[in-house]
Amino acid sequence: MTPAIQTERRGAVLELRISRPERLNALDIPSFAQFRQELETAALDPSVRAVILTGEGRAFCAGGDVATMEEHRARGELARLFHDLTAGQELAIREIVGMSKPVVAALPGVAAGGGLSLALAADWRIAAESAVLVPAFPGLGAVPDGGLTYFLPHYLGIGLAQELLFTNARVPATRARDLGLVHEVVAAPDLGRRAWERAEELAQGPTLAYGWMKRLMVSAFGASLETQMMLERRGAVEAARGTELAEGIRAFVEKRKPEFHRP
Repeated sequence: MTPAIQTERRGAVLELRISRPERLNALDIPSFAQFRQELETAALDPSVRAVILTGEGRAFCAGGDVATMEEHRARGELARLFHDLTAGQELAIREIVGMSKPVVAALPGVAAGGGLSLALAADWRIAAESAVLVPAFPGLGAVPDGGLTYFLPHYLGIGLAQELLFTNARVPATRARDLGLVHEVVAAPDLGRRAWERAEELAQGPTLAYGWMKRLMVSAFGASLETQMMLERRGAVEAARGTELAEGIRAFVEKRKPEFHRP
């Protein structure tokens, strides 16, 4: 059986590709477990400096596998399924947000439900012109999960988040870019090339600083100004103890491009 998550490594960049195209890359409990394991491995590997998330075929990820949901509903086990499914999804989302290296999401098509949550957890999103973002949960009568009710209000504000969730809006790629939900929109044939190009650019950057930027942006909306500045100071001191800040300062003085990727 083909693994649900395919990997490809090029230099310092690792691609994780959801490979269930017959289900629009919808995920079940075993595939979420594999996804989380691959994310954890990437997070712990210092030679991986950037990660790409994408999907096989015409979808990024359609969220949870509804066919599996129906099987469990018929057996009266739907609540247990959702408990275990969302628990696995939460672990994957935490790995994406928490890893101290940038994550690029490349969206070839629909990102729906929990798949939208996965995309919004990434640090840089590139969509094909044909991609569509859909909350999807209201259509099933389900409560959003995977942090969607965190990401949408943070990116859009409460009003627009309400609009998308309560109307189950289908957001095409160009509107998603205008709203700030994706950073780039490209022609479908160019998506893979641009995702690797952007990930390789980020892999050349200051990984320690990127990790702290991710951590600080997550804490920004819940922390006081005093707490946020304390966290910033902690990150600044940690960077000063490492090699990247020293290289950045040295390169500035020597009027050259810094080489953060070198040990």
